[in-house]
Amino acid sequence: MKRLTLKELGESKIIEIIEQLIFEKTGEKIQNDDAFFMNLKIKGNLNQNYVVINTDMLVSTSDIPQQMTPFHIGRKSIIMNISDLLVKGITPVAVIISLGLPNDMLLTDFKELMKGIIETCKKFNLKYLGGDLNETKEEIIINPTVFGFGQKNKIIYRKGMKVEDLLCINGCFGLTGVGFNIILNKFGDFSNLKYKKAIDSVLNPSVSKIEGKILAENKLATSSIDSSDGLAKSLKELTKANNNFGFEINLNDVPTENFVKEYSEKFNIPFEKLIFNGGEEFIHLFTIDPNNFNKAAKLIKEKNGYLIPIGKVIAENKIYIIKDDKRNVLKDFGYEHFITVHDK
Repeated sequence: MKRLTLKELGESKIIEIIEQLIFEKTGEKIQNDDAFFMNLKIKGNLNQNYVVINTDMLVSTSDIPQQMTPFHIGRKSIIMNISDLLVKGITPVAVIISLGLPNDMLLTDFKELMKGIIETCKKFNLKYLGGDLNETKEEIIINPTVFGFGQKNKIIYRKGMKVEDLLCINGCFGLTGVGFNIILNKFGDFSNLKYKKAIDSVLNPSVSKIEGKILAENKLATSSIDSSDGLAKSLKELTKANNNFGFEINLNDVPTENFVKEYSEKFNIPFEKLIFNGGEEFIHLFTIDPNNFNKAAKLIKEKNGYLIPIGKVIAENKIYIIKDDKRNVLKDFGYEHFITVHDK
């Protein structure tokens, strides 16, 4: 019998194996969502407050382009973790961070890394509680665990979308697709100001705390997910959480920058690949009952947020892309750890 390696399985299969092993040993199923939710079970707790936790490891060899500064490495490690809480409508309140660092790391670089972490925590009112420190051979590993609190009936879970719900997003796709191609595959001029926004989206990513909070407080979203693994994979994860449901998306409705289309044509890279498989955008996806969309859009606009419908939920467990009046099934779900050859 052939002995399989992790690279022959891929990230999704490895997660399935972990879930199955836990179920076999404990009889409990792991929550399949962006964050983890645990009832505090406090006596007299009528609102059923949950502690909401997320941990997302940043590893320099797979998550960090060479052009990223130590400051922005630290910053990204926090952004990628709080994004998973913000999309649930949860305000992050505290973080514990485990660091693995090589012993030849320059002190100046270490200080800049920590400044990136601390300043980003301060910006989002996140209390840095401490953590652990260990030595690695070469890699920088940052593993934050972020905490927040929320009422059970106001958290926006992955599961809950309904047929005809609108699929909405709070950002522009395609920027990181272009940015990663320029930085890592050398397609395009790194110094070209036309592509500055795309490069910044990779080296200095941002995340919004507006939309998720408003939608959660007003119970206006039926499901949500963070798109850090790319639009295609995020859509797939939503369909896994909502059996028998899928999506129909009009490519023309997906907001992007004009130069993304120009870039795809110039370097012969499929436009859909840049949109659906860029990854690490930290854009948030929500499904919203069409009867509630106008109210949601109005509340979010009042707070200078952004909410754009790009498709709808359908009663079929597939993802369809409409382009040039043709309806095709989305089949490429982008990057997976362990199985994908690194091109970003």
